[in-house]
Amino acid sequence: MSNSSSITHFLLLAFADTQELQLLYFWLLLGIYLAALLGNGLIITAITCDHRLHTPMYFFLLNLSLTDLGSISTTLPKAMVNLLWDTRTISYWGCAAQIFFFFFFITSEYCLLTIMAYDRYVAICKPLHYGTLLSSRVCLHMAAAACASAFLNALLHTASTFSIPLCHGNVLNQFFCEIPQILKLSCSDYYLREVGLIVVSASSFFGCFVFIVVSYVQIFRAVLRIPSEQGRHKAFSTCLPHLVIVSLFLSTCFFAYLKQPSLSSPSLDLLMSVLYSVVPPAVNPCIYSMRNQELKDASRRLMSWIFFKSDK
Repeated sequence: MSNSSSITHFLLLAFADTQELQLLYFWLLLGIYLAALLGNGLIITAITCDHRLHTPMYFFLLNLSLTDLGSISTTLPKAMVNLLWDTRTISYWGCAAQIFFFFFFITSEYCLLTIMAYDRYVAICKPLHYGTLLSSRVCLHMAAAACASAFLNALLHTASTFSIPLCHGNVLNQFFCEIPQILKLSCSDYYLREVGLIVVSASSFFGCFVFIVVSYVQIFRAVLRIPSEQGRHKAFSTCLPHLVIVSLFLSTCFFAYLKQPSLSSPSLDLLMSVLYSVVPPAVNPCIYSMRNQELKDASRRLMSWIFFKSDK
């Protein structure tokens, strides 16, 4: 039996038993990671460089892309290194850092998704007050509040998790450090404190989800009153993808962190973790860029400028 003071590293989940399959998974994860980097990087650059996109909606989208880059960069690079070098280890403090930054980025992302729902509500339901309710100063304060809330949430969860005595080995059945997997190694009732924090966080997330749903009910009621079919299509095209991402993100997070132990299995845990930690950062750029004509036009102008400069 060991305790947490004697643990110097953890063993992460092995994706495959053979070197060939490990290399296959490495190239798959590398492709996903590069797609996320390229897509989110393009959104960040297009919004930063195009003054037409210097509006609250695109300001929050830029911040969402930054958090997407941060969250996927917290988990996938270490998993790819382990696959490439045929190892499973992550240091004790590396695991703590991974949990802190991952919680920071996913909490920031959910706060931003909530703010973006409010932005769409004001833009569609209260257009005459848009400039007042979402001024530059208000937007900066909202983004700062999201970061501060995420920092506090990540700090509390990390400190609580790594103060729990661990005596059931150091094997985590996940490809990155995940709190439910660490709690399984606990040998005392101290883990209930972290479970309580998870429930509190889940309640806050659910409250945000209710706010998002109520906002979209009001939005859809207003959209259905728009006489122009083009106007209705534009409103739905910006709102529906946002609602899909929020629903996928929240449902998989809730299942991963609040499910009954009897429902746990390595393959199911892996699937849920991929759905909430890898899929949103990778598909967000496609959803927001392909359904947004202004962003597509800005991306085309950016690519044209890049190729024009390279030809010179």
